Amino acid sequence: MMLVGAFAAYAAPSFANTFQANDVFQLEYANSLSVSPNGKHIVYVRNSNNIMRDATDKHLWLVNTETGDQTPLFSDDKQYSSPIWSPSGDRIAFISNLSGNKQIHVHYLKQNRTAKISNVQSGVTNLTWSPDGKWLAFSQKVAEKPSVIAKMPTAPKGAKWSKPAIVIDRAYYQADGRGLVKPGYNQLFVIPSEGGTPRQITSGNYHHKGRLAWRQDSQAIVFSANRITDWEYKTLEGDLFQVDVNNLELTQLTNAPGREFSPQFSKNGNKLVYLQSSNALNPYRNNILNVMDWQTKQSSQIKPDFDRSVNQPSWIDKNTIAFSYDDFGKRKVATITTKGKLKDLTDTLSGTTLGRPYISGEFSANYQGDIAFTHGSATKPADVAIVSTKGKVTQLTALNNDLLNHKTLGEVHEINYKSSFDGEQIQGWYITPPNFDPNKQYPMILEIHGGPHLAYGPHFSAELQRFAAEGYVVFYDNHRGSSSYGERFAMLLKYKYSSKEDFADHNSGVDAMIAKGFVNPDQVYIAGGSAGGIATAYAIGLTDRFKAAVVVKPVINWLSKVLTADSGLRQIPTQFPGMPWDNVEHYWQRSPLSLVGNVTTPTMLITGEKDLRTPMAETEQYYQALKLRKIDSVLVKIPGAYHGIASKPSRMISKIEHTLAWFEKYK
Repeated sequence: MMLVGAFAAYAAPSFANTFQANDVFQLEYANSLSVSPNGKHIVYVRNSNNIMRDATDKHLWLVNTETGDQTPLFSDDKQYSSPIWSPSGDRIAFISNLSGNKQIHVHYLKQNRTAKISNVQSGVTNLTWSPDGKWLAFSQKVAEKPSVIAKMPTAPKGAKWSKPAIVIDRAYYQADGRGLVKPGYNQLFVIPSEGGTPRQITSGNYHHKGRLAWRQDSQAIVFSANRITDWEYKTLEGDLFQVDVNNLELTQLTNAPGREFSPQFSKNGNKLVYLQSSNALNPYRNNILNVMDWQTKQSSQIKPDFDRSVNQPSWIDKNTIAFSYDDFGKRKVATITTKGKLKDLTDTLSGTTLGRPYISGEFSANYQGDIAFTHGSATKPADVAIVSTKGKVTQLTALNNDLLNHKTLGEVHEINYKSSFDGEQIQGWYITPPNFDPNKQYPMILEIHGGPHLAYGPHFSAELQRFAAEGYVVFYDNHRGSSSYGERFAMLLKYKYSSKEDFADHNSGVDAMIAKGFVNPDQVYIAGGSAGGIATAYAIGLTDRFKAAVVVKPVINWLSKVLTADSGLRQIPTQFPGMPWDNVEHYWQRSPLSLVGNVTTPTMLITGEKDLRTPMAETEQYYQALKLRKIDSVLVKIPGAYHGIASKPSRMISKIEHTLAWFEKYK
């Protein structure tokens, strides 16, 4: 079978006014934004795909919130991330390879001068200013010596022996995107903001990371850590601790079951807001907002009956907190008082993922109530915007107008329907092709999201816009188990991932789309990645209604996956009743391989060669089974790619164009 010609045909632009493959390289989006203490400026990372490097350039830009004027702080051949304002607003700290490898830098705005202030040996995360502006805190991995069991003889001088054996003795030993986890633990450090020697302030064989909260006197830091002896097996635990930066005294602040994390002090230091999640062995848990009285160390939950997961709590005055949460396929910024009065400000946080229409987006708030956020839509990736506490949104950038204002994109529409399984209400969306004629019939692609406890929404998607540009109606839904609908809906998929139940949600959506009259029932296709790949493989074992399928980075055999992937420590106890050897029947029932004997659908499989989340062996098992059954099938391996196979622009294009070529073959 030759697919090269089909791929090449799609790579060449056919209509300049629709979204084409190479347009992926022209997309830009904003993220990592930080609003200044006085609210007059926003610094953000401007992400631009580089066609020559096949990577994303990350530069720092400054936006005036009153005029909308943009100024490039750093826009060159270096990479920049994690910008944060000093408390006085006269400096911006950030991480960059400006002077070689990635280090902490501080830019002095008035003087227009930049200083490298660190010389660290590994990656810096969670960079945070002290309130007095004299210190920066951060988290960094401190390497440990690898385990050695056998004492090897010394090689003679000049001898070329093989590399030494790698001894693995930890339960958590591999991670997708990194490979084998090098021995070591994340510790906290402080460094003078004018430069100097970093000083380690935590110790022990535990990871200390996440959001850092300086005490208002700049003498201590509050953070979250799991310091339980068998922390590898207690992945749902974590407590808040305080470390004195002078004498390194460590004080435990919380000990509730589950995780306490993401702390931030109020401006006067009297209150500490943080998040809490349960340690129940469930695949989905809401984050609940908590406030601690700093003097008494007593905590109380704010609006514990709020059935959504709270993220990124940030004080905007002495009694009000801004936060984000996901609701019916959208991400919102809201405020809540310490007495529980909630107010939604905007539901347009979006646009920081380019591939598929996942919920995404972030915001930044200061103590006087200025809120900046990433503003996206169904037709645009993220721009920089501000929202007032009354809900007025002002967009400050237009990063993609030059590209997308001259394109006719597919139009995104919402659809709601009931699942044939139990009448559960399901929300979905569909994209109609450019120049859509409702009196015609079009081929349709059902595209299933990953997770499974994630969600799609009416957000920009390069992948789905490409499908629409080639004449397909594209349908996607938030089946049972999806986030943004509360715990009850998410938990409908507990121990049923995948199953006839979520298949019914998708299949009912296909029926609802066909009932609209503009979908050709004989030209319906199915695709999905990760959890969506599992659902796709499961679906074609239950039905032959799809003309062709593209199964991307799937789990095919849960018995092998949970014992070979990087996610077993958390996945086994939360998504399955018992261990594989104790419940073989259940694991096999959830596995698409158990249904492969029913498959007649032509199937393409796509997976990254270095994937550790859904290892290549999963894909190969299914491919081999399909070939043994003489089902028309093809295996596409993405060289060098981990689970996020679309992380490089050319890989995203390859995934899109291979999918289109496969479906075109079966029109």
